[in-house]
Amino acid sequence: MQLQPIASTPSSKSSAEITEEEAGALARTTVNLFNAWKLTDSQACTLLGGLSARTWARWKEGNIGRVDRDLKMRLAHLMGIHKGLRYLFKDPARGYAWIKAPNAAFGGKSALEMMLQGELSDLAVMREWLDAERSAW
Repeated sequence: MQLQPIASTPSSKSSAEITEEEAGALARTTVNLFNAWKLTDSQACTLLGGLSARTWARWKEGNIGRVDRDLKMRLAHLMGIHKGLRYLFKDPARGYAWIKAPNAAFGGKSALEMMLQGELSDLAVMREWLDAERSAW
């Protein structure tokens, strides 16, 4: 039996970059999410990568402005975390409360404490953990 060549299809470069319009929508949604999580302004700024208190105040007023690449990724991970919680908990309030509850999986710390370490990777790890928990069903 002789191997036959396989025709390859060149990959098309599709832009997965978050647009400014999408970033604005993510930012507005994040303000609402942080209200549901009952975060302090300081906690919100930390989760957003050290966003200044002044910029956060503008966001809460609906004035988003330019969002850089790192912040877009943080917003995307936060939405992924929210999505994961919505899949895991039918009652949204339980998911919101889970964020602050001590968790044995995190050495007794809450998910919020883990994310408040401030690195982008902390958000990514939490999102991956929730995705893994959800897919185990």
